[in-house]
Amino acid sequence: MKPEYEIRHVLGLSGGRDSAALAVFMRQNHPDLDLEYFFTDTGKELPEVYEFLVKLEGFLGKPIVRLNPDRDFDFWLKQYNDFLPSAQSRWCTRQLKLRPFEQWIKPSLDSGVTFYSYVAIRSDEQYREGYSSKHKNLIVQLPFKDAGIDKSGVLEILDGVGLGLPTYYEWRTRSGCTFCFFQQKIEWVRLMERHPEYFEEAKRYEKTAMDHGSPFTWSQGESLDDLAKPERIAQIKEDHQRRLERMCDIRQVNPLRPDAEPIDIDDLYGKSKVCLACHK
Repeated sequence: MKPEYEIRHVLGLSGGRDSAALAVFMRQNHPDLDLEYFFTDTGKELPEVYEFLVKLEGFLGKPIVRLNPDRDFDFWLKQYNDFLPSAQSRWCTRQLKLRPFEQWIKPSLDSGVTFYSYVAIRSDEQYREGYSSKHKNLIVQLPFKDAGIDKSGVLEILDGVGLGLPTYYEWRTRSGCTFCFFQQKIEWVRLMERHPEYFEEAKRYEKTAMDHGSPFTWSQGESLDDLAKPERIAQIKEDHQRRLERMCDIRQVNPLRPDAEPIDIDDLYGKSKVCLACHK
């Protein structure tokens, strides 16, 4: 049977600024493309992510398809012997982000449809780890790379249409699960202060994992119980403030955006090899 669509254009949204800006950019610069927007929902996202997606949906004037994994985090945690996901074993990204996307497009791919997938890698980034095509009919496109759009350009795109940044950028500069292991320690402290219920949930997962011999904790080198001690919190905040002051001393101010460009966690702590499927 001839497929209903011979070509489909898809753009994955993480709830982060870069993928949101790419959706805006594509709508403004390629209105002829019938883009399908999707969000893979792990069920463990920040509430601010959902709020921003609704706001973005209003601007795009199209629904953002929610892709849900057929098995939740708890199921996969048991499959991996209660070992937490980590930078060394990113089973959460594979099972809760990439697998639902593959299942969504597989019937169309199998029927001969060609997919163009638009990914928000900026011109000032190296190609970060994320979804690489394993099928000849799935073609990855990098519009920001092609157009020379960097971080400042992304911020200008979002400001220009009145969207701005997701509100979680007030305390954290990545989207993704509430207990993402790529969070810096200051972000764990802020999660505890902003969303104590999610911090407590992460502690419960960590305790179960440690009871089953998991070699990983959520935050490298210490448990969340230790991180949450008052003296440790004070130490983390003091270290973060010193980093912030040093960065402000050496940072070159963008004259076009002297006050509006936020300092990313990665700018302070060094670039981490995060998964773009979760964090773009």
